[in-house]
Amino acid sequence: MEIFQLVGIAFITAVAALILRETKPELAFAVTIAGSIILLLFVFELFRDSISIFQDIAAMTGIKSSLVKALLKMVGIGYLVEFSAGILNDFGQNSLADKLVFCGKVVVLVLAIPIIESVLSLIIQLMELI
Repeated sequence: MEIFQLVGIAFITAVAALILRETKPELAFAVTIAGSIILLLFVFELFRDSISIFQDIAAMTGIKSSLVKALLKMVGIGYLVEFSAGILNDFGQNSLADKLVFCGKVVVLVLAIPIIESVLSLIIQLMELI
């Protein structure tokens, strides 16, 4: 199962970073970043295989594929920002992590505009039928 590989990579990265933090603190940061990137790449590979399912759902329901793409981007941005902010918090950069989370929320809001427009358009169409 993939989860065991992810947990293994995370623990190996954490132990290596803790060992290096005592002798070479600058390398501890690099090891943590490298382990984080490996984890992200591994998860992106898993997720890439599932994207076709979302495309199939969009085709069956008649939802525009651009809206599905926007939704997937928003979810991806949310996960990436949370992951990155966690790393920044681990290295004592709490203020920077907070700003990154705020910026991520703004980006998600901007990406949500077409979805909001689509929902409002649907509501207007429903109201005209009544």
